[in-house]
Amino acid sequence: MPMINSHDGTELFCRRWGEGPPVVFVHGWALNSDAWQSATLQTVRAGFQAIAFDRRGHGRSDDPGRGYDFDSLADDLAAVLEHLDVRDATLVGHSMGCGEITRYLTRHGDARIARVVMAAPQLPFALKTADNPEGPLELASLEAMRAAWVTSFAGWLGQAAPPAFGPKAPPEVIAQTVQAMLRCSLQAAVECNITGSQTDLRPELAKIATPTLVLHGDADGSCPLEFTGGRLPGLMPNCRLKVYPGATHTLIVELAAELVADILAFIGERAQAMVA
Repeated sequence: MPMINSHDGTELFCRRWGEGPPVVFVHGWALNSDAWQSATLQTVRAGFQAIAFDRRGHGRSDDPGRGYDFDSLADDLAAVLEHLDVRDATLVGHSMGCGEITRYLTRHGDARIARVVMAAPQLPFALKTADNPEGPLELASLEAMRAAWVTSFAGWLGQAAPPAFGPKAPPEVIAQTVQAMLRCSLQAAVECNITGSQTDLRPELAKIATPTLVLHGDADGSCPLEFTGGRLPGLMPNCRLKVYPGATHTLIVELAAELVADILAFIGERAQAMVA
């Protein structure tokens, strides 16, 4: 398997398909790069290079038992980009992966990055606090959920996955997703959930001038649009939002073709702007 050695010796599974301008995909919580296979294949067929890797503790990457904070995860992304010498890239994140991209840009800069696409982002800050009353998640509920994972992560996923997809999703697709998420170690699942839901990225988002496109569904029950993606254009200086009516948190699967079309159109639009 193609493995990349990260900053602390952790080996990360990485796929690199195709040739042409690079598009780098960062997956969501508890998933792995397989979640992007439909999107990456369509990207390659359109003449681009598609790169996707498994987060540490997820899928086929090492499970070092540490490094699940955004600094370490951003350094993992940096290791992938540097190892493959990726330049003028489009970073595409889903859910928690958008947080990794945010921290990468504020920690490492955008010298290698031309643009960013955020699909159903968990941003900017999911936890409800005194200075973030619109946060959709209560700390007590999060802690109770994590306690349930310790006794039956598979059982919790079996109940949570169908609503995330919505009533029209084929059961085979839901089962495949649950199976992929069970390849995430329990420690990584818990620690990454803490990182993703309890890190306030609002100050960092304001510093990102990289052209950013947010793609979000208005039926997203996991990251409700009005509390997450819908807030980003008001926080980021060079960001715009496209809303998919009826789309859920799993839009990267259910709307892969439309998602890829919008990503490629954004790439073409930005490339034309640079030439002009």
